[in-house]
Amino acid sequence: MNSDNVFSLEGKAAVITGGGKGLGFAIARAYVRQKANVIITGRNEKQLQDACRELGENCYYAVFDLNHLSKIPSFVESLENKFGPVDILVNNAGINMKKEFQDVTNEDYSEVIRINQQAVFVLSREFSKRMISRKSGNIIMISSMAAQYGIPKVIAYTASKAAVEGMTQAMAVELSPLGIRVNCIAPGFIETDMSSKALNSDPERKQKVLSRTPLRRLGKPEDIGHAAVYLASDAACFVTGVVLPVDGGNAIGF
Repeated sequence: MNSDNVFSLEGKAAVITGGGKGLGFAIARAYVRQKANVIITGRNEKQLQDACRELGENCYYAVFDLNHLSKIPSFVESLENKFGPVDILVNNAGINMKKEFQDVTNEDYSEVIRINQQAVFVLSREFSKRMISRKSGNIIMISSMAAQYGIPKVIAYTASKAAVEGMTQAMAVELSPLGIRVNCIAPGFIETDMSSKALNSDPERKQKVLSRTPLRRLGKPEDIGHAAVYLASDAACFVTGVVLPVDGGNAIGF
């Protein structure tokens, strides 16, 4: 631990799924600034290459499609063979699907659950096996305010994120005595390209979002990055099993 900076991640290796864009990229950038060695994963190699180029020499990438659940164990093995022991896993990758509840097919539902829940489970299981042998590790989940209260037309996404929050607590109870902390971040409405486009084209919805957010603004991607640094650092060494809303107070707004 760096005594001058309790938030330092120097000497740590972190894997961030979906790290080539959006919140995953913001987390990767925050980790690099705290001197972690960061491995970002995703399906789009060019996107990952561009992200690494922007983030600098402490950022690496590995192309992988989380749909292939059976290949995750060998993927985890290949990452540690190439980059060494992984100290931090950030389960950030996820997909959404906006449909009326009655129009969601079995296939639609299964696809979201596979990426957002099952892949998170398999990745966490495989990395935790290795972390247990080292008696040290840190797993961070990314949930959503959709798990905190009802949002229409995102039934599969909501179910998957609610499961992630439950998994966080169950994993923390089981893994923390073995040296592995497990925590979760629940982002509120964050100013990304996708959300900005959606809200700017729907002024009524944007006003609704802002009116129930006590801080009266959207969050910024770096707000999630800073929270992820805290949970991964020694500053949070006595924190496990927590779901941390980073939402400007949206979950308590009226």
